[in-house]
Amino acid sequence: MSKVVEISPTTRHEGHSKLVLKVNDQGIIETGNWCSITPVRGVEKLAVGKTPEQVPKIASRVCGICPIAHNLAATEAMEASIKCEIPKDAKMLRHILQLANRLHSIALHDILILPDLYIPGTEVMINPFTAEEPVRTVAKRIQRLREIGQTIGQIAGGDCIHPRNTRVGGMYRNCSEQAKVKMYDLAKEGLVLAKAQMDFMIAVLRNYQARESVSVGGMKVALPKTLGYHNQGYLATHAFYGSSSLDECPGWDIDRFKEVRPWDWYMGEMEVSLEEPRYPVGGTTKLGTKVNPQMEACTGIPMYDGQPVEVGPRARLATFKGYDEKGTVGQNVAREMEYPDSLYEMIDCIDALDTKGKVVADYIPDGDGSLGWASNEAPRGTDVHIARVKDWKVQYFSMLVPTTWNFATCSAALTGAPWQLAEVIMRGYDPCVSCATHMIVLDEDNKLVAQKLIQ
Repeated sequence: MSKVVEISPTTRHEGHSKLVLKVNDQGIIETGNWCSITPVRGVEKLAVGKTPEQVPKIASRVCGICPIAHNLAATEAMEASIKCEIPKDAKMLRHILQLANRLHSIALHDILILPDLYIPGTEVMINPFTAEEPVRTVAKRIQRLREIGQTIGQIAGGDCIHPRNTRVGGMYRNCSEQAKVKMYDLAKEGLVLAKAQMDFMIAVLRNYQARESVSVGGMKVALPKTLGYHNQGYLATHAFYGSSSLDECPGWDIDRFKEVRPWDWYMGEMEVSLEEPRYPVGGTTKLGTKVNPQMEACTGIPMYDGQPVEVGPRARLATFKGYDEKGTVGQNVAREMEYPDSLYEMIDCIDALDTKGKVVADYIPDGDGSLGWASNEAPRGTDVHIARVKDWKVQYFSMLVPTTWNFATCSAALTGAPWQLAEVIMRGYDPCVSCATHMIVLDEDNKLVAQKLIQ
């Protein structure tokens, strides 16, 4: 007979989410729901009536991990709506800024998944904060990679968290030749470190993959070879940067997109019937607790061609490089493979940057209300922003961020896994839950319904 176990909140990622799992007598997941429980931010509503210059600043503040991706996607959505083409060197600066964000983000993700893994040849699980070798050297390398990413981001974007240099129509300023040389030197250093970090992470991931069992809170759990497998498709708009509706051949088609309610996708009201106090940290939800993913989930379910899709590193590699490894380990390996590739691309962009080149468009229209969209291939995947601008006022704004795309696909990937490994699967998507939480449900009279969604 099926039992229900809830892990709430999930850990080692940004934002608040939960896992509601229906499992069989052997503890294998039959149906899994992963959903956001982060309060609604209301960014899209805040954007209406603002100027196109204000909205990217608002959008970037939905999260402290992905602000660069949101800033770029929002800025370019405004440009797509008003049909403003920006100069080549402005695009180069944006590319460098976006890749710097990816460099920093992958390093952070490594810290968050390392505690699930083992030092090869031992039964010692990795504590990324230990002072002991070999982990100490790895931790110092991770921190240096983050520092390099943030420094390059500050040079290209004016700030490494909420970039001040981006603007509708291009960039406020170009960088100096001296600053270009510094970015180049940092990127070359980063490339050496990224290759070493990729090799280390892939080694520990392959070691994990080869194990018969792993330990979770002192419980010995069998490790299936198909951990995290799913049959959903992939979505990626570019190998490194993104696309917009201004492109001659856009990488995304708004007509193939549809969003459905969580009510139509998640399980309904249930009662927790399996409790495990040994599960870290603090045990699972208490027996008898009522759960209702349909009503508690704070995101819609985006579909592409009528199905959920995976976005992120594996989707990019599968789309543009023929990568075909499935499962959670394959997903994490793809992320590591993007590390040196991102730095090679960054070095090419720095080489191509003309520090004397123009970075602001000659003419920036006020907008006629046309619908425009832009995607940025954020570290976690395709980040699509959609906008309408008329007379320099935003009439409509929407954010379809990577973790929103991945909620339903990850839920499918939970099936067949021991419930104790559900968070390992979830962490493979490098969740950024606050970014994903933007849904408020209104009825036909524009009155708020489903109050539980925002409590």
